[in-house]
Amino acid sequence: MNGPANEAGAGARSNSSEAPGTEAGEESPDSNLAELEDRLLRARADIDNLRKRHAAELRTEREAERARVAASLLPVLDNLELALAHAEADPAAIVQGVLATRDQAVQTLAALGYARDEETGVRFDPNRHEVVAVVEDPDSEPNTVIRVIRPGYGTAGHELRPGAVVVSRPRTD
Repeated sequence: MNGPANEAGAGARSNSSEAPGTEAGEESPDSNLAELEDRLLRARADIDNLRKRHAAELRTEREAERARVAASLLPVLDNLELALAHAEADPAAIVQGVLATRDQAVQTLAALGYARDEETGVRFDPNRHEVVAVVEDPDSEPNTVIRVIRPGYGTAGHELRPGAVVVSRPRTD
């Protein structure tokens, strides 16, 4: 049974679905199935571990970003507390202190990517503005922002809050 015909048959079988480097008769279909099932389970476990690791990293990154934003606001809070501590001394100094603190808060928001938007004389843009009133203004073009009630913060596509504005009414000649 060890003739050339058996060797050719054995070679043909080993080239079929068996893993490279194995000889005929070493692995049965059941053992191949068990190996594939084991590899599938390990792959699923790897994916599950990757998902859990990613979720933990995302949670850590969010916490770090919140801490960075909060830390950037601490100087603003400190200056407000200083202004309140000097409230009885000089009312004009209080106003100056509050204005300086507001400017510091505006700079902090700008550094975070949310620049203040309080421009007048520009065309109304529904992506940047929220209309709170429409008035007749003969000196302005129609649909022009003539007054800012509450400034907006952010840039196009990254608005923290739109500006609340008064817009000129289209002319009805």
